[in-house]
Amino acid sequence: MKHEIRDVGGPIVVAFEGDVDLETSPAARKVLLDCLARKRPIVVDMARVSYIDSSGVASLVEAFQGARKAGLAFALAAVSEAAMRVLQLARLDKVFRIHPTVEDAIKG
Repeated sequence: MKHEIRDVGGPIVVAFEGDVDLETSPAARKVLLDCLARKRPIVVDMARVSYIDSSGVASLVEAFQGARKAGLAFALAAVSEAAMRVLQLARLDKVFRIHPTVEDAIKG
């Protein structure tokens, strides 16, 4: 898994690429929690996530809960088909704010 962090002047955009699984989810979790520590809204760009398992989903849920406790917006954007299937199976597509593009998510 690779990641990129972009500061777009409003929210912080975190883009993940590749597999977010048992091996890589601790790194994804750290990236998300480090971004939360900046006290800014977060948009997670999932366009290039080829696979996500329950540990990756748990990292997203933990960051989402942390954002909510801090009163910060947390959204997913451009979710890949493979990742969306997992989110739908877990019914998390009803929990997360999901936007079709990063630009839409930034606008809110």
